[in-house]
Amino acid sequence: MAAPALAITPNLHEGKAPDWKRVAYLLHLSRALDEIEETKLLPERKVLYQFSARGHDFAQILLGLNLTDPHDGVTVYYRSRPMMLALGVDLEDAAAGPLARSGSFSDGRDIGVVFNMPTKGGATVLPSCGGVGAQYTPAAGWAQAIRFRGEVLRDTAYDRSIAVVLGGDASVATNGFWAALTIATTQRLPMLFYVEDNGYGISVSSQHQTPGGNIAANLRSFSGLTILEGDGADPREAAELTGKAVNLVREQRIPVLLRLTVPRLSGHSGQDTQAYKSPEVVAKERARDPLGRLHRFLVPGVFAESEWSRLADDAKRDVAAAIERAMARPLPDPASITSHVFADGVVQTQGGLAPDGHVFPASTMVAHPEATRINMLTAIRRTLDVELASNRKMVVFGEDVGPKGGVHGATLGLQEKYGQARVFDTSLSEEGIIGRAVGMAVAGLLPVAEIQFRKYADPAAEQLNDCGTMRWRTNNRFAAPMVVRMPGGFFKCGDPWHSQTNEVAWVHGVGWHVAVPSNAEDAVGLLRTALRGNDPTIFFEHRAMLDHAGARRPYPGDDFVVPFGVARTVRAGSELTIVTWGAMVERCEQAAAASGVDVEVLDLRTLSPWDKAAVLASVNKTRRCIIVHEDNVTAGFGAEIAAVLAKEAFFNLDAPIERLTMPDIPSPHSPVLLDAAVPSVDRITRTIQQVASI
Repeated sequence: MAAPALAITPNLHEGKAPDWKRVAYLLHLSRALDEIEETKLLPERKVLYQFSARGHDFAQILLGLNLTDPHDGVTVYYRSRPMMLALGVDLEDAAAGPLARSGSFSDGRDIGVVFNMPTKGGATVLPSCGGVGAQYTPAAGWAQAIRFRGEVLRDTAYDRSIAVVLGGDASVATNGFWAALTIATTQRLPMLFYVEDNGYGISVSSQHQTPGGNIAANLRSFSGLTILEGDGADPREAAELTGKAVNLVREQRIPVLLRLTVPRLSGHSGQDTQAYKSPEVVAKERARDPLGRLHRFLVPGVFAESEWSRLADDAKRDVAAAIERAMARPLPDPASITSHVFADGVVQTQGGLAPDGHVFPASTMVAHPEATRINMLTAIRRTLDVELASNRKMVVFGEDVGPKGGVHGATLGLQEKYGQARVFDTSLSEEGIIGRAVGMAVAGLLPVAEIQFRKYADPAAEQLNDCGTMRWRTNNRFAAPMVVRMPGGFFKCGDPWHSQTNEVAWVHGVGWHVAVPSNAEDAVGLLRTALRGNDPTIFFEHRAMLDHAGARRPYPGDDFVVPFGVARTVRAGSELTIVTWGAMVERCEQAAAASGVDVEVLDLRTLSPWDKAAVLASVNKTRRCIIVHEDNVTAGFGAEIAAVLAKEAFFNLDAPIERLTMPDIPSPHSPVLLDAAVPSVDRITRTIQQVASI
């Protein structure tokens, strides 16, 4: 039932009844799709993953028909096809997705029920994910982008736009739900949490997901949140509550949670027999079937039985025809499977600045150095300052980045200069930081998120991975270009929590560029390239280099860029090649000078992409190679370089490829232990001499 303070009037949707014929047709349409998939296409293995929406369908359709603003944003999950139908997704596309045919929302790259729909005059459906709860924080990001466009960019077209997130009752136990709830309520964002409570998370009762099995009851005292709840299978009540909830968010610009109880009239997926439900439970759910209840509600009061039957027949005919057309589509082309991992000059339909034709200031790879050398920290801060000034759609955020200026000082003074709407603090949730950035990027902003230390990115791994794969899994319909600043590595001492590097994890992550500058000049150029690019980038800031004297360089100018995938030759040589990056660059340079060997030192600068051509050219010349990095030895990025050299330079090698790294341990705290673990100048020098003597 609705909260007493928000009692619903007898009138539907403040006097506006839904188009019941449209609702009935869409409900029959959804049922016809589910039926033919469950009874024919799944047994024939033409559909490999099937998630029926029976029971959830009616309430979702009501919601979809309420989302009429051209800038509404919706995040959905795997049981959201009925709402997609209400939002106007093409019926043939709705059928082609589960059949994994070409031309659908993923072109066969993703599960057919994982929808997306770029803006086309109605609500945008952000690319959904397979992970439960992953949809919440991107919706919060879209909601914040709505407010940003209104308050900062002064665009009145967003005055009534809202963000909506759909989720089942099990999803409210996830980190994403609580992170988004905190963001929406503390920031007072126009966001609707739409919870479809069917009482089960696959086979697990909601009593094990939420105390008492009712998230709405538990959140009654949650500050800043308006709560509505009721029966999502009852036509009158569901219509009243849905209209009320959407209007509250539109008019009052506040977060609202609407919990609707619905029956799940099928298994979790097509393979689920529901053996965990008793016959009594199944019978009670079937008695609540919204299709039968809608029939009793509409016939004969709103229209005749013959009209109801005609709508059902029309839906079955339309679905059969759509499936036939979808089956006639070609299968996806295997030759295209590696396309759209990165932008590669092809602009996505939605997300980031490129689809709007944003023009950045002119840039150059030629430095115009000032007289004074600056440290890397100042270089990063100054680059952020310049780009914030030139790009009004850029926002910088993270824990402590506001008045404090970041725990390392990289954003000091930026909030005072650009305001709290553009440089702001967040709650302590890395899932919330990155998920919010995803939503803002899809909404056409440039988010620059800070993760305070590399190890702290682990709670955000799902959002980071989903962001990186977005372009590929939507076949270039969507992308979420952003920059994630991520300090890490040792500094004076180490420890397992603040000193991790493990940059290879994001190199292995599909769709991410990874930049690792070793000095202030490269930090400027690489960061500016990331901020003006069309792909997501991890910008790794090594803590030891932020104020290190050896990393200081003159500021190279406000238009200076360093292209990704181009290594820097730190020291030319003919007898041995060292390949390195980050904090190891200076140590390798010192070791090379002390070794008595003519060593060539290459600073990769970026690991994704990495300059394979430069490494091969150098090793083919010197015929010996040492790879030095701070990360652990097993599966560190040095292993990838060594594998490439073993294949493509094998016959030119005069000695085995050597890797000098941390052992497979966390970073130790004691300076004595740290010195023993991290490659030192002395160890690198001895290794150079050893390999050169072979």
